[in-house]
Amino acid sequence: MSRPSPPPPELAAEVTPSPCSSLSRFTLSEHPAAALAAMNELRLQGQLCDVTLRVRHRRDLPPTELRAHRVVLAAASPVFRAMFTAGLRERGLAEVPIEGVQPGAMAGLVEFAYTAAVAVGERCVLPLLHGALMYQVQPVVRACCAFLGAQLHPSNAIGIAALAERLGCLELLQRAREYIYMNFAEVSKQEEFLSLSHCQLAALLSRDELHVRCESEVFQACVAWVQQDRAARAPFLPALLRAVRCHALTPRFLRAQLRRDLGRDALRYLARVFRDLSLHKPTPGHPPCRTPKVRQLIYAAGGYLRRSLSTLEAFDPERGSWLRLADMETPRSGLGGCVVGGLFYAVGGRNNSAEGNTDSAAVECYNPVSGRWAPCAAMSVPRNRIGLGVIDGLIYAVGGSHGCTHHCSVERYEPERDEWAQVAPMGTRRIGVGVAVLHRLLYAVGGFDGSARLSSAERYHPERDRWEPIPPMATVRSGAGVCALGNCLYAMGGLGWHSVS
Repeated sequence: MSRPSPPPPELAAEVTPSPCSSLSRFTLSEHPAAALAAMNELRLQGQLCDVTLRVRHRRDLPPTELRAHRVVLAAASPVFRAMFTAGLRERGLAEVPIEGVQPGAMAGLVEFAYTAAVAVGERCVLPLLHGALMYQVQPVVRACCAFLGAQLHPSNAIGIAALAERLGCLELLQRAREYIYMNFAEVSKQEEFLSLSHCQLAALLSRDELHVRCESEVFQACVAWVQQDRAARAPFLPALLRAVRCHALTPRFLRAQLRRDLGRDALRYLARVFRDLSLHKPTPGHPPCRTPKVRQLIYAAGGYLRRSLSTLEAFDPERGSWLRLADMETPRSGLGGCVVGGLFYAVGGRNNSAEGNTDSAAVECYNPVSGRWAPCAAMSVPRNRIGLGVIDGLIYAVGGSHGCTHHCSVERYEPERDEWAQVAPMGTRRIGVGVAVLHRLLYAVGGFDGSARLSSAERYHPERDRWEPIPPMATVRSGAGVCALGNCLYAMGGLGWHSVS
């Protein structure tokens, strides 16, 4: 007896044993697509169709007729299903009038019902989305929203967000809003931004997620919106400024704004902010700093392991892992590091190598976008075991040593000009000094003066260009970690009385 031939490849079946030993169940995975294709062929040939959709979008044009099968339309759209199965008048009509949807969009929905495919483009996406929402064809709604999300640009993001909110497309709305927050600087220069209402603008400016290099970008965008129609919008400026994190602006910037014609109430508010910053007062009740949803990294540069290192690594707190980044040009230990405007600066240090030891005045800047280092203007003197602090976007290089010389001098770097300038020296020579900034005051804590480790500390007033002593720590500390948190300074670790140099 000859064996039965196996099924052809196009009819390959999955065989599932049945509980009854004499039966097996065959499942053809290709069948649904083949059946839809056959029904679509019947539609295109006008065979077995039992309904005609008469689509009228404009009263001055004749309707477009689309022939189809009720069962296929009902399977793809809950609205058609209710229309053809419930007690609606369309149930018994051979020709069903369709209004409020463009003929091309309805043709796309009908084709999707048969083919599970839809063509989405710039010219058809909006009418197609409108029709898909009307007839609750959710896969087409998602396809249109995905297309619009991929088209987001600074020039259209606000408009797409408004459209998504009006139509109730929540995922697209969230995606558009996040794009606006992440690209605020560019979005704020577009016509759509200037067309926002004052309530919409206040809501946007108050978002913690705004991603800006400096709060002055938010301030300037707010003022530009007012200037677009000054007569009508100027009364809103004082309220809008309270949505700006004005206490994150620098006194220098505020001083310049106080010379502008911004209106009495706005200038009075800015003057109060300027006074708070100049007096170095805590500012409870004011909004915190922006917290954009960008990757936050902790940098670790240089160091020493039998020789000075040139490595740069970054720790990603979310992933709990370290990343190896581009090496510095010169190996260095005892350097200082800080971040200004999204760029990481490596300042000073010493190159200990087999060829000799060299203290450094060099400054390098790492750009995380390009992944490259760039040289900056060097300090006036080499500084090993330096302390760094940042006030108002300016970098302060504190103390350090050059050979046997222990510095009390301090200099300040302005990134925009790539220039260093001397400021008032500390009252004590300090290397291995812990530095932190609290309420725009620079604190120098502990360190080593060349003969003894220190418990003393002092602070610098940038407006007065003067250092003053503050109460000493309970413990001597050289090389301590110092940070500001809330309204307090914290000093951790370091070398003490009984440590070996």
